[in-house]
Amino acid sequence: MKEIMQYINRDSFLHKMNPLSKIAAVAGIIVLSVFSTNSTVLALMVLGILLASLKAGLQQELLRQLKLLVFLSVSLILLTIFTLKSGEIVGYLVPPGTITASGIVPITTGALDFGVVLSLRFFAMLFAFQLLVITTKPSDLMKALLTIHIPVDYVLMFVIALRFIPSLQIEGQRIHEAQLARGYNPGKGLRGKIMSVKPLLVPLVANSLGRTQVLGLTMDMRGYRSRRSVESSRLSWSKTDFAAVSCVALLGAGIVLGSII
Repeated sequence: MKEIMQYINRDSFLHKMNPLSKIAAVAGIIVLSVFSTNSTVLALMVLGILLASLKAGLQQELLRQLKLLVFLSVSLILLTIFTLKSGEIVGYLVPPGTITASGIVPITTGALDFGVVLSLRFFAMLFAFQLLVITTKPSDLMKALLTIHIPVDYVLMFVIALRFIPSLQIEGQRIHEAQLARGYNPGKGLRGKIMSVKPLLVPLVANSLGRTQVLGLTMDMRGYRSRRSVESSRLSWSKTDFAAVSCVALLGAGIVLGSII
């Protein structure tokens, strides 16, 4: 089982980019995703991220999260259908004649548009952040964050939290396999999945708390709390870095001009 949110050592153009430029590009994508309400622009952003991952050979890492994002997208669209009634009615969740003569829960164009926009926002933000994490060494990411004068305590917390994600994934898989080996069977379907969460979550949280305590003691013994900064080296910029940041900046300028016009 491959780990999620884990650095992948490859020789792609994304790996060679300056971490600062990748952070700036990802921050720009997140800001544009939040403020943009045009589904076409958001779809182009997602397409651009997928093309960049394809050129770097990392498309499989992004597509592994597709099931989760599709489930989230369907949930968001259903939520907007139930709560938003603006626009024209294009159909009903329960068609006419099934239960009543008229349809139940109308589907409006406004609800569909807003649900698609929310879904594309999550696609763009998650894909961009995942590309940043899997193409940047933790040490380089720490240097970049320290270069923009983020306090070392917050930098360490962020990097350690990223490293805990794949560790928790592996630990959860081991606990699940141990429970199956002992004959634990929560059942099938949605109820079975819900019932399997508690016996998996409790030992996972307990093990994580014990690990964080050991990590805290180790950091105290090495004197991290007494350090005000961490030594960092100068990061160089290339043409690819300027091109990436420029593309995001031009996209942002186009969105601003489009909203004004």
